[in-house]
Amino acid sequence: MLLPSLTGKRLIRHLLIATIAAVASPGISLAGGNEVNFSLTDNPGRWFDTGNTIAGTRSLVVAAPGVEVKFSGDSNTVHTRTSVIFPTGAVGMPFNTSPRKGGDSVILKTPGLYVFTCSIHPYMFGAVIVDDPKTTGLDLGNSISLINGITVPSSSDLATRLLRTFFIATNPGNWQNYASSARWHVTYPNVDVRVDSGVVNLPTVLNARYGNDVTLEPLGNPGVPAVGEIWVATQFEMTSGKSKPGTISALDGTSWQVTRKVALPSINMNNAHNMWADRDQNIIYATQWFDSKMAVYNRKTGALIRNVSVGEAPAHVMTRTDTDQLHVTNNGDTRTDSVMELAPLATGVERRIDIGRGNAHAHWMSHDGKNMVTPNVFTGDTTQYSFSSNSIESILPASTPFGHPIATGMMPDASKYYVANLLDSTMTVINMNTHAVIKRINLIANYNPVTGAISGPAGALPIQTPVSPNGKNMVTANMLTGTITVIDTRPGLTTTDTVVAMLACDPGCHGVQYGAKQGGGYYAYVTSKFSNRLLVVDPDPNGDGNPSDASIAGKVGLFASAGTQSDATVSGNRGMGGQGILPIPIVYNGWVQNLPASWKSQLTAAQQNPAQ
Repeated sequence: MLLPSLTGKRLIRHLLIATIAAVASPGISLAGGNEVNFSLTDNPGRWFDTGNTIAGTRSLVVAAPGVEVKFSGDSNTVHTRTSVIFPTGAVGMPFNTSPRKGGDSVILKTPGLYVFTCSIHPYMFGAVIVDDPKTTGLDLGNSISLINGITVPSSSDLATRLLRTFFIATNPGNWQNYASSARWHVTYPNVDVRVDSGVVNLPTVLNARYGNDVTLEPLGNPGVPAVGEIWVATQFEMTSGKSKPGTISALDGTSWQVTRKVALPSINMNNAHNMWADRDQNIIYATQWFDSKMAVYNRKTGALIRNVSVGEAPAHVMTRTDTDQLHVTNNGDTRTDSVMELAPLATGVERRIDIGRGNAHAHWMSHDGKNMVTPNVFTGDTTQYSFSSNSIESILPASTPFGHPIATGMMPDASKYYVANLLDSTMTVINMNTHAVIKRINLIANYNPVTGAISGPAGALPIQTPVSPNGKNMVTANMLTGTITVIDTRPGLTTTDTVVAMLACDPGCHGVQYGAKQGGGYYAYVTSKFSNRLLVVDPDPNGDGNPSDASIAGKVGLFASAGTQSDATVSGNRGMGGQGILPIPIVYNGWVQNLPASWKSQLTAAQQNPAQ
């Protein structure tokens, strides 16, 4: 509880002393002197855990210049320690380590705001405010720099938007809860901070710019049902019988109710992140991003089939259309052969595929099974791999050196593909036949990072970005702006590869996948990490092929109800952490043709052959 008689530095220091004395967790060393300790964990919101709470977050500390920041590991997988934000010109910055489980340390000398992340899991945050005791207000620095080179004044909209994202991400009490709340309140520490324009009260500025105590919209089902089911990785949901977070939630496309929760307590399933299915749609594969395994379970019963070791921080999984073999990207693996190929039904690992780079995230496979493309996070480039020749066809630049290529989408005829660059907020377009970059789409061209003015569609920190099965549009989830952008991918138009629409999303906007709409057309399903609802986007409501009129068709809860079947009892973060999505049946070109007759019969002729 904040004490109204204490303000500024005195308040924070009081809170630090009080929380260290009152809530220090067993096993966490609270060393004296000018030293900070972060334990890197798998726990939602507390990924960089100090063991002490300030205004709901356990990932913020204040220290004097010269502080030694120590990082230790309490996670099942590897992490980097990366200074994603730091005071411009700060001594020893940027700081960046290779992925590992061991300890690291860095000394921070320059006053200002430092935010550390893991480049593998880029919503893990830990912050240190290095405060000059001779000044009033906690020092954020006159300007901040991002690791990819962007620099803005500390009073700018980009700076405060990033700071707000930190407080939302690291405090589960700040997540949007559609299960039990009518209003959304974000808690900030009630302190004064020093920025380039002077000393300001932090919550006053953030509330004035972004509002607070917002009335949450009512949930509502789409007017037209979907075909089949929608499976969502509710990655932060906690359950009985296991110490690690994560469930996978199934929604019925007709009733839009959550019919099943799969927690797999027998294997302590850890942060299930992304899913795919076999060609019969009976078996689901789920990567465990904070671990080294992929879970395989029965779609109809939720029963575990096997738990397969694949490598550090497995991120995404897809199948080849011609063989039904699986391909898994090991996001934490720095080896160049970091993509694992598994036998059909994931009965075993068959080989490692050399893509020339490590640390790939959301790859995509071609409709004919001949090609795979990967976004290579650490090297700022992208690989196109040929299964026909078992060789690399190209490695092309996708972003600035620290631009963080994170996801890909591909046209249904494999003529070109797209790479979403998280920190650069750009999309790179690549011709798959000529192996050339043909365009870079600036998703924040309409956003002023200083004033915050948005003059048109904009999306900052893009993540998942698939192309529609018919190749007419691409929907992208943008984490920082909380927006969904829609790009027109139809060839030969003046609007080709331009952003034509923007829709509102929830905090931590993250996952996108397309599924079939009953009677024809498609829905794009969108999840958010710091919310417990699924947004259903109709990218072409009038069916004319032009996505400029894309709209939100439905808003559906991801939390269990009385009729939900489950292998464990939900104990916290109900329906939270929405990331990977798997609509069943899979209706992308190449996969849809392999569906059993029972699924094909529910699709229109156009949906059965989307590339024609």
